[in-house]
Amino acid sequence: MRLLHTSDWHLGQTLHNHDRTYEHQCFLDWLADTLVEERIDVLLIAGDIFDTANPSSSAQRQLYRFLQQARARVPQLQVVVIAGNHDSPGRLEAPAPLLEAHGTIVVGNVLRRGDGEIDLERLLVPLHDRDGKVAAWCLAVPFLRPGDLPRLRAEGEEAAGEGPRDPYLHGTALLYRQAHALARERAAAGQPIIAMGHCHMAKGEPSVDSERRIVIGGSEALPVSMFDPGIAYAALGHLHLAQRVGGLEHVRYSGSPLPLSFSEVDYRHQVLRIDLEGGKAGAITPLFVPRPVQLLRVPASPAPLEEALAALESLELDPGLPEQAWPYLEVRVLLDGPEPGLRGRVEAVVAGKPVRLAKIEPTRKLVAGSDEPEALSLDQLAQLQPDDIFRRLWRQRYGDEAPPEQIDSFAELFHAVEGDAR
Repeated sequence: MRLLHTSDWHLGQTLHNHDRTYEHQCFLDWLADTLVEERIDVLLIAGDIFDTANPSSSAQRQLYRFLQQARARVPQLQVVVIAGNHDSPGRLEAPAPLLEAHGTIVVGNVLRRGDGEIDLERLLVPLHDRDGKVAAWCLAVPFLRPGDLPRLRAEGEEAAGEGPRDPYLHGTALLYRQAHALARERAAAGQPIIAMGHCHMAKGEPSVDSERRIVIGGSEALPVSMFDPGIAYAALGHLHLAQRVGGLEHVRYSGSPLPLSFSEVDYRHQVLRIDLEGGKAGAITPLFVPRPVQLLRVPASPAPLEEALAALESLELDPGLPEQAWPYLEVRVLLDGPEPGLRGRVEAVVAGKPVRLAKIEPTRKLVAGSDEPEALSLDQLAQLQPDDIFRRLWRQRYGDEAPPEQIDSFAELFHAVEGDAR
């Protein structure tokens, strides 16, 4: 049996207000071709299918059109989808009855039975081979919120002498343990068990700008020990950089298929092909996703404005690219102080070039701190006026007094906002 692991599509995402429908469609078309070429039996999508809990109708159509086309091209294909922290569990599950009729299982919520216990059966998905026989089992566990977890006291989790345990970490481990125990009861000899999850694993490397932190009770990083040693493969989502977890070959993040911020410009975006052999994961092969639109950081490191403008001027781009494939551009400028006309100067240089200006990233040189005290008392804070705060921040950032025209502009802006609030 051959699996394909992917996650974090973030359909509907924009990059600094630039629509990315074209890029997502290029990926989905490539993925459909890959399912055929690689003779995939099961597609695992480990969460964050959409970028927001309320995706646009076009983003939803993009997903459902792909699922329909994938099934048409690979008739025996089975798809298992779990919700991520960006997804709305209810919205993702709404079309489940229709999707199940065409080979797609969606698990967005963790539900409870009438007795209050978690419905583990719902998280257990049998995986079928090309002959339609059950060949493996999948623990389809979506992104877990505190209310989704089993009650620890029922399992004696706070044993005498051990002290209190983190309820989220140990509740998550307990849920996986219970689901795995049920899978072992169902699995015949030689049938492997696959785990899915959308979570932040301990020592996982996150993207700087594009991942929403999952903070639950002050802790979020889960230990790899929550997966039973008998698990054949763990297909994870949430972190956008493809990586192994805890040095284990069979516990992996596939990463996002597209760069979701300029911090991911050097990532090798991929999906993972897993060959199940003899009840275990055999070969695990990355399949690299073509990048239909390039991300450019110019200069490569922040440079003074004149150097940055010169680098932009000498930028060589393909004039034959269609506009939807024009690269996104981040301009990195090192400033000594405020530069009110910065954007206008950058736009003038790139005007007429086949590129989309997405972001200007100013980096300011560090200045020595002022002699003002670092902290103020509550009484002192109460006496400060908005322009006092503005002046103090300006001195801290630039090491000098704010120019009169900047103070006047701040006052005009403040009064305009204050008037709107009324």
